[in-house]
Amino acid sequence: MLLSLLFENPAIGIVLVLAIALAISVHEAAHAWTAQKLGDSTAAALGRITLNPLAHLDPVGSIMLLIAGFGWGKPVPVNDAKLRRPIDMVLVALAGPASNLALAVLMSIVVRIAPVGPIQDVAEIFVFLNLALMLFNLIPIPPLDGSKLLQLVMPRQAYMLLEQYGFFLIILLFVFLRFGSFGLAEWLSRGVHFLFQVLTGSRGALF
Repeated sequence: MLLSLLFENPAIGIVLVLAIALAISVHEAAHAWTAQKLGDSTAAALGRITLNPLAHLDPVGSIMLLIAGFGWGKPVPVNDAKLRRPIDMVLVALAGPASNLALAVLMSIVVRIAPVGPIQDVAEIFVFLNLALMLFNLIPIPPLDGSKLLQLVMPRQAYMLLEQYGFFLIILLFVFLRFGSFGLAEWLSRGVHFLFQVLTGSRGALF
């Protein structure tokens, strides 16, 4: 995936790697910052309120991203006992996708005002990747951010059981995203492309 792209088209490959690193860093830092604002400084004490990718990139997740095309960042530790209200955990979780949406909106402005060329192409990559990261993380399966919404409506034991097997569900999800016929890949793709077009005003030359 990305590894082969780095050899086939080094310029685009490097831009993609940098865009992914920034998207993940913004996402995880937003979790840590929001948790601190809502009463839990656990992640802040570990230096997670930073855009330095080294603080957020998981070694195994990064290797998987290069080889298989999917991966993950280092989870931000949150002590929900220190949060002030039950809904605060949901706010901390949604801060990640919200930060990616904000970055996508910001870069979409660059797409609209930049002349056709490398700058616009790079901005489009940033918009597309942040929208993809946002929508994927809103899927309600642990440990994805969208799963925190289930905590408000599911019995605690049921959610804990779902959380216990969440990682395996995510692996299955990736398999179906690539090879299955459940329509999830198409749903995500349509969603990303729709939002991309809304934000940038174009279908995008690169996607």
